[in-house]
Amino acid sequence: MSEFAEVLEALRRVRGINPFFALDVGRPDESWLPGTALLEGPALKTTLDAIAIRYRADEPRVAASLFFLSYTARLLSPLTAANIPIDVRPENLWWHHHPANGLSVRIDQPRLGPPAAEALAPVVEAVQAVTPVASGLLWGNAMSNVAGALKMVVRAQMLTAEEAEERGEQLMSTPPFEQAGEFLAFPGELGFRRRSCCLYYRVAAGGKCGDCPLAK
Repeated sequence: MSEFAEVLEALRRVRGINPFFALDVGRPDESWLPGTALLEGPALKTTLDAIAIRYRADEPRVAASLFFLSYTARLLSPLTAANIPIDVRPENLWWHHHPANGLSVRIDQPRLGPPAAEALAPVVEAVQAVTPVASGLLWGNAMSNVAGALKMVVRAQMLTAEEAEERGEQLMSTPPFEQAGEFLAFPGELGFRRRSCCLYYRVAAGGKCGDCPLAK
């Protein structure tokens, strides 16, 4: 099977789990921006400002966290379920932010790429250049999405809870996900508790997430 066909088949296999696992392929219409616009120019700051307005987030770092939480959910959910290194570097992405509907992403070419952490690193740096926010918080957001994706994969009966936990633990054995959290044992289910907080509780109508270290 060619690389092109392998990636398309992997994405097709997982897209039905839920909408976060549906990663589309190909050039979209002119309202979308290339992924490289995240790294330079005003688009990222404009988007963070729009998120702050939508969620009535007074602290810029909260909007930055919410953006990265959404960005990584839409990329890491399908990658985690597919379990192959699909190329999600900014240069192979398109993205679009709608004030009401939020963030959408898609890949340009169905091809293999570097590990997800390497692909995400330039976006982490770009977010931090716009808004002071801890790298541990951003990478915690990414790992939280990986854990959430693994939980859904277990519920879809694509992996056992033990297999999913092993996959997650392997990912957390190396930086930047090292010490991001811990998996919790439940019969037939996968639990996770992160060590950083995404700050969602600091928005006007927010609260504490299920894996929040502040939750009681």
